[in-house]
Order: sequence, then structure tokens, then C-alpha cells
Amino acid sequence: LMMVEKVPDSTYEMIGGLDKQIKEIKEVIELPVKHPELFEALGIPPGSGVLLYGPPGTGKTLLARAVAHHTDCTFIRVSGSELVQKFIGEGARMVRELFVMAREHAPSIIFMDEIDSIGSSRLEGGSGGDSEVQRTMLELLNQLDGFEATKNIKVIMATNRIDILDSALLRPGRIDRKIEFPPPNEEVGGGPGASVSPLPCLAAAVL
Repeated sequence: LMMVEKVPDSTYEMIGGLDKQIKEIKEVIELPVKHPELFEALGIPPGSGVLLYGPPGTGKTLLARAVAHHTDCTFIRVSGSELVQKFIGEGARMVRELFVMAREHAPSIIFMDEIDSIGSSRLEGGSGGDSEVQRTMLELLNQLDGFEATKNIKVIMATNRIDILDSALLRPGRIDRKIEFPPPNEEVGGGPGASVSPLPCLAAAVL
């Protein structure tokens, strides 16, 4: 269920029309991995999680693979739909194994596609299947809260349904940046993914 690549062969040069998105992911993923000393000197904790959102086929997976390539990170990919299991505790166990694997192969990037499959807003009184999805989601939140971003493990999530994601998943410290991917031939507007980098001058100088 998990796909592991030692270092993907995708590069930024393969990606067209996403200059803004490349710049943002460099700031939040590449800069902390390559230059952690800058964050230590400023006393700023590096970000740990990024959410890529937009319609299918807009380059989210390609950009995730490219930043893994440029940071020499192991790329561990899993689909949220594959974490939806019918047996009690199975999805949560898979999430734990995912983070164990990331630690063993650090520096690493965990890419969780279709995160809305397990990360949608929790509803009261759901079915047994919904309860199992919630258990998987809670284990993911525990894992996100339990590892240190300084240990060279980064998490990139992707979705085309940001509107249904649970607000608990999007809290700072779990997801520190949201990057919007517009439909083809459109420019990104001033949405939640178009936030200004907290380190614009630092990033420009280094990257």
C-alpha cells in the first residue's frame, strides 16, 4: 500500500506554470531540510506539514516528488483511501507503520494523497465504518503531534476537497502551509494557500 522511492527523479524543471507553488514549497520544505541552522539561529521552529489542494491533474503529486528529489529525501507515498479499512484498528496501525518507516528512512517526505478520505469533518452518530475512519484520523493527529519537525521528516498532504477537511487537521503545527493549485490556465488568487512566507527575505537569500 505504501510506495517508497529512495530519491524520486522528478525535478522542478519538469513543472510548468507553477512558479508560485514551487517557491512556496521550497520555503516550507526545502529550506528547513537543507538549512536547519537558519531556523535554530532565529529560534523559529521549522514547519512540519503542508497541504496541497486543487483539482485533480494540476501537478500536486509531481511537485511533491520534485521537492523530495531536490532535498535528497526518501519519498513515501500513500493514498488516504488505502487507509480506510473495515477491520477495527487496521487503519490506525497502518498510520503508525507509515511514520515508523519515515523515521527509519529519514530524511524523508510522507506524501498522503486523497487525505479527505480519512480527514473529513467528523460527524456524530456515524456508522461503524465512519467510526473506524475517525480512529484512523485520530491516530494521524497523534502522529503529527508526536514527531519533531527537526528530525528531517516532512508531511505533504493533497486533496481536491479542502472544503470538507476537519479543522483539527489544519491547525498550525500539523499543517503549517496551504498551497493552492489552480485549474489549468488560471492564476492562483488570494486564497488561503496564497499566504505570505514568514521568512521571505531569508528564503530569497538562500533559495
